[in-house]
Amino acid sequence: MLAIYLIGIISMLCIYKQIINNTTFYQAIRWLFFFLLLFSEISYQLWAAVNGVWNLRDHMPLHLCGVASIIAMIALLFNKEKLIQFAFFIGIIPAFLALVTPELPYDYQHFRFWKFFVHHIVISWACVFLILTSTARITFKSFIGSFCILVGYGIFIGILINPLLGSNYLYLSNTPTASTPLNFFGTGFWYYSNLGLVTLSVFFLLFVCYSLYEKHQLKKVH
Repeated sequence: MLAIYLIGIISMLCIYKQIINNTTFYQAIRWLFFFLLLFSEISYQLWAAVNGVWNLRDHMPLHLCGVASIIAMIALLFNKEKLIQFAFFIGIIPAFLALVTPELPYDYQHFRFWKFFVHHIVISWACVFLILTSTARITFKSFIGSFCILVGYGIFIGILINPLLGSNYLYLSNTPTASTPLNFFGTGFWYYSNLGLVTLSVFFLLFVCYSLYEKHQLKKVH
């Protein structure tokens, strides 16, 4: 699955100009990503409801990848710069890490297995597609702004939603059941501090990678 993920990312980095210049190709990819994201979310909710396991505590799309999926869908529809910038920061690395350390109770014969991998792969692909094919740019301001929005969202989830529902959205109450880097963040104050510092570092790394790639593309033009 990781090979498919990387092939998709590399392919878009190589041919995004051709995608931009071919309206039919661009629209086909845009709507494919949109409907794959929409189908993944709706099918998951329907599966949980039909099987009698749906509840507010576990099945709301409030984890980071769920939020990234919704933001990416809206951005694919309306092509808004701020949505594209935010999706870039929250959609690429979290979805990739979920693929590396999947928290899955089912094997490859189950719907949930394929839904998980397709959904998370397309989240990252859609976020990369959006930033490469739009006029939106990643700036230092968007880096800081996206981080502040995420911190605000995290405070809202951690202080209000998780205690109210007894949930673990954003893994702010407990670490995931799967072995992930979060297991090394400590507990209590240190867990939240390390989580914030690592998130800030990841956002900054994405900002630097984008800036270097943009400079490289400008050099090729001149």
